[in-house]
Amino acid sequence: MTEEKESRHRHESEAEEVKEILSVVSKELPALVKGILGSVFSEEAGRDLGKAAAAFYKELKSAGLPDEVAVKMTEDYMSTFTSMGDVLKGMGKGGKLGITAKDKDELGKEITLDIQRKIKEKLAEKHRASEDDEEEDDDEDED
Repeated sequence: MTEEKESRHRHESEAEEVKEILSVVSKELPALVKGILGSVFSEEAGRDLGKAAAAFYKELKSAGLPDEVAVKMTEDYMSTFTSMGDVLKGMGKGGKLGITAKDKDELGKEITLDIQRKIKEKLAEKHRASEDDEEEDDDEDED
């Protein structure tokens, strides 16, 4: 094969690999978010959260904190979990989550750059591996 054909073939295979990666991501990510939401908002998770809040309150009281302080701290403790739940729900529904358009653009650019960097790294690794294989083949041919 000529260098040009090899280069074209390599670019086609790289494009195919990127397509494959994006296909997997688009299939797996929704299932992952759905699984997280299911585990966070299940009946069992609610029971566990109630037990955790009760244990937290009990510890505060046994440490001698006044009722109003223990209640306020327990409310704050619980709000941490409900805030995280709201964020996850928003992600699952494609919600805004209080993110501005500018933040989304910046985040999108960062994610795009990170994905491109990782793809380039993987392709470079694959290219190095294929060069190593070619060198081994050349060494065997010389023998």
